[in-house]
Amino acid sequence: MAEESDSLHGDSVWVGQDTSPDEIEAALRGLLAQRHAETDGVAPGRALNMIAFVEKAWTGEIANRMRAVGRYHASRLLVLAYDPRRDRLDARASIAPVQPGPGETAVLRETIVVEIGEAHLDDLPTIADPLVVSDMPTVLWSPHGHPEAIDALLPLTQAVLLDSVDEPDCHEAIERALQLGERAYVVDLAWLRSTPWRERIATAFDPPGRRAELGSIASVQVTHHPDSTVVALLLAGWISARLSWQVGRFIAHGDSLRGKARARKGEITLDLRSAPMQQERGLAGVSIETSSGRKVSFERGPGGLHTRRSGRGGAELQWTILGASRGEGGILGEGIRQALLRDPTYRPALHCASEMAP
Repeated sequence: MAEESDSLHGDSVWVGQDTSPDEIEAALRGLLAQRHAETDGVAPGRALNMIAFVEKAWTGEIANRMRAVGRYHASRLLVLAYDPRRDRLDARASIAPVQPGPGETAVLRETIVVEIGEAHLDDLPTIADPLVVSDMPTVLWSPHGHPEAIDALLPLTQAVLLDSVDEPDCHEAIERALQLGERAYVVDLAWLRSTPWRERIATAFDPPGRRAELGSIASVQVTHHPDSTVVALLLAGWISARLSWQVGRFIAHGDSLRGKARARKGEITLDLRSAPMQQERGLAGVSIETSSGRKVSFERGPGGLHTRRSGRGGAELQWTILGASRGEGGILGEGIRQALLRDPTYRPALHCASEMAP
């Protein structure tokens, strides 16, 4: 049984009970045709499909997170809302216009929520395939785990969105990312949480007069949210990969992970420390010191990253780099955007992190 409803608060909506993927797809085409008949100057967005496999009890939370991504919202979002007690397929399809600028065409975003149960898990590709636009790339996201669902839907996708911070064991999280990377492009939100830090570190050593210091780094200390050890490992992996350091397995010391890396000119001490007072997921601080005693450090603080640079004579400069934190909504939005791009530095960092993770 299926029924249509008129536009609701600017959205065109269709609701179907005990329906099928073909009926949902036909209803969505009907909504698009209706929208074109009613309004000139509109066009469906055709940049990216997104499949989200979520637990039905958390669909509200996921909807809130998706609203926070702003302009990086997928052109067509397919939400597979899983409730093991459900035995029939219900769906809701909607089309919402994005407010255009002066003289611009209004872009239509499409959202499909399909409620599925235990009986539908073996048919996930059959359910999802008709509901994604075939000539657009597709990113897959399963924020509550369910690796079996990811494996089943991977043939329909080109990119997988994951958050290694959500995994309780950082070594298993890294290995899972490596495995998925053999079958699709991986966008890891844990990696994106370190983006502002990587940019600032690179900038600190970018001036020609500073580049020679890269060869004399003696120690790297990273502090992080207690649940974000994997973010610190990825940052340490990035530094190691970019500078061609040889790394080994870290050893746990209380709330810290400690290890050594070997460079052409000597050994480097690596220290990853938990910061219990850190509220946001991700990193709290990074400090890099050279064998000559020069030091540059970054610390999360109000307004941005507080930066300190000191020389051998003890003179110290301090300043704040504004706007370094994007918040969780910004990170998810950047993750969706990255599904259309390719970051060549992530996988080498991931391999180094795999060798470091205890």
